Amino acid sequence: MQLVINTYGSSLKVKDGLIYIKAQENEFEVSPKKVQSIVITTGVFFTSDVLKLALEHNIDVVLLDEFGEPYGRFWHSRFGSTAAIRRQQLESAYTEQGLDFARKWVGSKVSNQIEFLKKLLHNRPGKDTYFADTLKNQQEFLNKIQSLDTHLSLEQVRGTLMGLEGTASRIYFEALGRLIPERWKFNGRSRQPAVDPFNCMLNYAYGVFYSVVERACILAGLDPYVGFLHTDNYGKVSLVYDLIEPFRIYADTTVFYLFSGRQAKQEHFDAIPGGLSLNKEGKKVLMAALNEFLDEKVRHKGRNIKRRDTIQSEAHWLANQFLGEKDRDIDLEIKEV
Repeated sequence: MQLVINTYGSSLKVKDGLIYIKAQENEFEVSPKKVQSIVITTGVFFTSDVLKLALEHNIDVVLLDEFGEPYGRFWHSRFGSTAAIRRQQLESAYTEQGLDFARKWVGSKVSNQIEFLKKLLHNRPGKDTYFADTLKNQQEFLNKIQSLDTHLSLEQVRGTLMGLEGTASRIYFEALGRLIPERWKFNGRSRQPAVDPFNCMLNYAYGVFYSVVERACILAGLDPYVGFLHTDNYGKVSLVYDLIEPFRIYADTTVFYLFSGRQAKQEHFDAIPGGLSLNKEGKKVLMAALNEFLDEKVRHKGRNIKRRDTIQSEAHWLANQFLGEKDRDIDLEIKEV
């Protein structure tokens, strides 16, 4: 369970070996054995006994600012799970295991792109033949990604893997640019600044997801700066760039349907030197759609959970690989008080 304290003035203390929480008129107790993390998002009172109990049970205590960004964390002074996770994370980046992770994430990204294109074409009779070569090429790139020699290290095939991913993505966005309504058609990806409305909104959506993925990494005990496919650069959250790959489809889907559903409007974008920016009204429309999409429940590893929780699940899964707890079931229940 992830315990989220977001009521100002709430208090936490230890009572009979349990975590006792009081939030306004609500009071309840929870066993530390059921809690994986305590996330504090506002002004809260808690005793040192709470921290001691949390650390003894390997419970992450994370502090978030008003924007939901982690800015502090408590962990045990002895070598514990967080340190063990990060040590293994560093070591795995140069082994066959690192290649397995990178290939999994990139393969999932391309597979998601294929399935999304198929879904769009299914609702557009007559266009499936026109895009037959696109889907065929996408599948060939996916096959190449999945057939990379697993006995090699990531360092040996990083360039090849990134090349396959880049070409597959180029083909995918060229297809999206032709499938979108005529007035919004675009020619491939453009980044900062975007030169067309679709990419402008998509860039902002990706930025939102970078924050979500970084938070998931921190809550799982991972170091967001130690990546696999994306190499380490000073100040760059390389693991976030890796881990976001399977989840970019959430942003792609949301943004595409905003345009195809006529919810995106020209007045949502402002002209800036070299391109466009998403204005306040545009951000409002996008965030409402993103939150609605992320709050929908999907089937994930045998359970029905919100889409946003699948990101946290992936981060916890990765952390458990480093701890050698490959089959450990992750409790994604979130209790907010």
